[in-house]
Amino acid sequence: MDTVRAAFRDECARLEGVLRDLDAADLDRPTPCPPWAVRDLLAHVRTGAGRLAGMLAAPASERAEVDAAGYFGAAKFAPEVDRERIDGARREARELPGVPEVAEGFARAWRAADAAVAAAPPGRLVRTRHGDAMTLGEFLRTRVVEVAVHGLDLADALDRQPWLTPTAAAVVADLLAGGPVPDGLGWDALTLVRKATGRVPLTVAERAELARTGFRWLSFGA
Repeated sequence: MDTVRAAFRDECARLEGVLRDLDAADLDRPTPCPPWAVRDLLAHVRTGAGRLAGMLAAPASERAEVDAAGYFGAAKFAPEVDRERIDGARREARELPGVPEVAEGFARAWRAADAAVAAAPPGRLVRTRHGDAMTLGEFLRTRVVEVAVHGLDLADALDRQPWLTPTAAAVVADLLAGGPVPDGLGWDALTLVRKATGRVPLTVAERAELARTGFRWLSFGA
């Protein structure tokens, strides 16, 4: 739990610093997550990063039903859920029109969530908006994934080098791979995250190595 919380804090703080350095035109850049512009994707990330504050204010679930890997099942990517996600982010983006508002909104959201996590008792269970009952630690892992992976999308949209933090990279890579990555691939954690999430295509040689070793990673929506 301490490791995951540190990853969440590190990645959110890094993104907060990036946001404070943007200019107004950056918010309207297209992203690799169409039809979202940067401002829409940031609204989505802000909501996801801050979600635990409300969840921890609700009654605890009685028992955990899924882990972080199970959370990313097909139901989260159904067409109706995608439409709600896309439209909701666009509505929320209109509420924070400028860079200062976007940066402050994200800062408030993630810091409120982190404070709620710090105050939660050990073993606390939560229920997600999709109805999944999870341990707090497992749900926090999904928040690290959201902020870190969409951070890669934002870096691409802003023409910047990825700012993925080492702590977040380790948490996301561990969740995606579930075990050691074949040495023949020669991937570091950042490369694993980009390849496994489809941000960078696999080469012919990499496909051959994956087939040879039978290595598989977590597939979102599987």
